Amino acid sequence: MSDRNRNKLPTNLPQLQNLIKRDPDSYREEFLQQFRHYESNLQIFKLDPSNANKTLGDLVMFISQVSHCYTKELEHFPQEIIDVLQRHHSAMDADLRMTLCKALILIRNKNLLSPTSLLELFFALFRCKDKLLREVLYSHIVTDIKNINAKHKNNKVNTTLQNFMYTMLRDNNPIAAKKSLDVMVELYRKNIWNDGKTVNVITTACFSPITKIVVAALTFFLGRDEEDKDKEDSDSDQELDQSAIRRMLHASSVNKKTMKKKQKIEKAMATLKKQKKKRKNTSAVNFSALHLINDPQGFSERLFKQLETSTERFEVKVMMMDLISRLVGVHQLFLFNLYPFIQRYLQPHQREVTKLLTYFAQACHELVPPEVIESGLKAIVNNFVTERNSNEVMAVGLNAVREVCARCPLVMTDELLQDLALYKTSKDKSVMMAARSLIQLFRAVNPALLHKKDRGKPTEESKTFTVKQYGELKTTNFVPGTEVLDEGNEDEDLDSKIEANNDEWESDDDDDEGEWIDVYHSSEEEQEIEEGKSNDGNEEAEEDLNAKAARISQTRFLTDEDFKRTFQIRESAVRQIDPLNAGKKKHFSLKRGLISLRDIENIHKKRRHDKESRLETVLAGRQDREKFSSKKATKKRLNEFASSTNKEKRRKKNFMMMRHNRDVRGKNKRSFRDKQMALKNSLLKAKKAK
Repeated sequence: MSDRNRNKLPTNLPQLQNLIKRDPDSYREEFLQQFRHYESNLQIFKLDPSNANKTLGDLVMFISQVSHCYTKELEHFPQEIIDVLQRHHSAMDADLRMTLCKALILIRNKNLLSPTSLLELFFALFRCKDKLLREVLYSHIVTDIKNINAKHKNNKVNTTLQNFMYTMLRDNNPIAAKKSLDVMVELYRKNIWNDGKTVNVITTACFSPITKIVVAALTFFLGRDEEDKDKEDSDSDQELDQSAIRRMLHASSVNKKTMKKKQKIEKAMATLKKQKKKRKNTSAVNFSALHLINDPQGFSERLFKQLETSTERFEVKVMMMDLISRLVGVHQLFLFNLYPFIQRYLQPHQREVTKLLTYFAQACHELVPPEVIESGLKAIVNNFVTERNSNEVMAVGLNAVREVCARCPLVMTDELLQDLALYKTSKDKSVMMAARSLIQLFRAVNPALLHKKDRGKPTEESKTFTVKQYGELKTTNFVPGTEVLDEGNEDEDLDSKIEANNDEWESDDDDDEGEWIDVYHSSEEEQEIEEGKSNDGNEEAEEDLNAKAARISQTRFLTDEDFKRTFQIRESAVRQIDPLNAGKKKHFSLKRGLISLRDIENIHKKRRHDKESRLETVLAGRQDREKFSSKKATKKRLNEFASSTNKEKRRKKNFMMMRHNRDVRGKNKRSFRDKQMALKNSLLKAKKAK
C-alpha cells in the first residue's frame, strides 16, 4: 500500500477496518492509534455524558468490529463500555446509547463477552425511556438465550438469569418489570425455559401492583394472546401460500413441464402441509404451565383473596376467575368460597355471563361436596331455565346444568332432573336439544334419577351399573375385556399344575369320606336347589372370567391388537340390546379440566330465509372457484392475433347479407302470423284433397 493512501487511513475507518480483518499484524500501529483516540474521546465524554459525541460512537463501533483481531489489547474494552452504560445510561444521548449497545451485541456474538454480565446490563437498560432500544435489547436477549441452550441446557447461566429476573419482576419501574416478564414468557413458548422454575417465577407476577404485569401473567396461563396471534398470523400466511400454490399449479398445467418446476411445486406443497400440521398440533391453552405450579392450592387461595379485594376493571376480574377455575378443575382443589362468589354474577343480564357459567362448571369436580355446589346449581335453574326468559337463555342454562352435573353428578336431585327433562318436548330446537343432552348424560351417570320412560333401553353395562358415592373409587386388578384373549403356554402349564393338585386333593377326600349317599328331596326343594345351582353357576362363571382377566393382565404384555380387541368387547357391552338402535346413542362420562365456551353456547337456531342472507352464502361459495359456464365460451385464445372461426364471422355479419341463409329463414325463425297462414293453407289443401 502506498504511503499516500496509508496516510488517509486515520480518517477512513471503514477502509482501515477492512484491511485489519485481512492482515491484523501489518496494521497494528494504525489500530493502536485509533484506540488511543478512543480513550481520549471517552475521557471527554465522562466530563459531559449528555453531549452527543458522534466520534466516540464511530470509534467504539470500529473497535468492536475488529475486536477478534486484537483480543489481548482489548481485554478490558467490553467492561469499559458496560461501566459507561451502567453509570450514564439515563443521561446519555439516545443515538450514542444505541451505538454502544449494538457494539456490545457485536462483541457478544463473537463470543468475547460472557452472557451473564451483558444480559444483566440489558435488563437494567429496560428502564430507559427509549422504545426502540427496548425492542433491540428484547430481541437480543431472547436470541442469545436461545443460542446458549441450542445444543444443551446451560443450567448455570439459566439459573443466574432466572434469579435476576425474579428481582426484576419486583422492580419499581413498570416498563422494566413488564419487559422482563415478556422475555420469560417468550422463552417459555419457544421451549427454551419450559421448566417449573420459570412458571413459578411467572406466578409471582400475578400479585404485582401493576395492572399490565398482572394481565400479562394471567394471559400467559390462559394462553389467549398466543391463540389470537397464531390465528391472525396463520390465516394471512395460509391464504398467501395457497394462492401462490394455485398459481403455480395453473402455470404448470399450461406451460411446459420441467423437472425443476415439478420439484418447486412439490417443495411448496410439503411446506404448506407442514404448516397445517403445525397449526393443528398447536395447543391454544397452556396445560403444562398449569401443571408445573408447585403449590396450586396455595396459589389459587392467594389469587382468590386478591380477587375478592380487587378494584380492577371487570375484564381483569373475569381473567382471574378463569384462571382460578382452571386450577381448581385441573388439580381438583378445594376452594369452597369460589362457588358463592361466582354465583353472584349468574344472572341473564350480566355481562359475559356465558363465560361466568363456564368458569362455574369448570371449577366443579367429583371431590367437591354436592352441598357446596347445590346453591349455585339452583341459582342457574331459577335464573335461566324459566319460561319468562327467551329460548336462548333457557338453552344456555340447561347446557350449564349439564356441564356442572357431568363433573359432579351427585348435586342433582330426582325432582329437579325430572322437571328439567320435561323441556325435551319444547318447540324450540335449542331448548329441546339441551334437555335431551341432559337426559342422555344421566342415562350413563345415574339413570335412577330419571323417570322410567326417560331411562332408555337397558344395556349390558346398565345391568351391573352402580352409582358412585361421594369419594368412592372403583378399581380393578385387570383390564376389562382381556378375558377373551389367549393366556399363552405359561398359563396353560400353570392351569394344568393346579388341576393336577386339585385331582390329588379330591382323591384324598374320596379315600377319607368314602362313597356319596343319595338323599331324598321334595319337588319344591329340588326347584330351589336348581335355581341356587344356576345362580351359583353364573357367579362362578363370572368369577372365573375375572380371574382369567386378572391373570392375563398381570402376566402378559398387551399389544395394540389386544387393546383394540378389548375395546371392541367394552363397546359391545355398552351397545343397545336392540341391533337397530346400536351405535346411535352418545355415551357420557365424568369430565375433568377445561370447558369450551361452545359447550355452553351450543344454541341451535333456524337458518335465516331472507334474500340478503341467501345471497351472502351464495357469494361466499363462489370465492376461489372458477367461473361456472361453458369452457368453450370462456376459453381464451393462446394467440390474440389469430383469425376468428366461421361461426364467429357469421354472428357478426349484417342481417341483409344472411337473410337467404337457411339457418336464418328456418321454421324456427318464422313469426306467429307466418305460422298461422301456413297452417291455414295446409288445412285448405287437406280439405280439397278429400
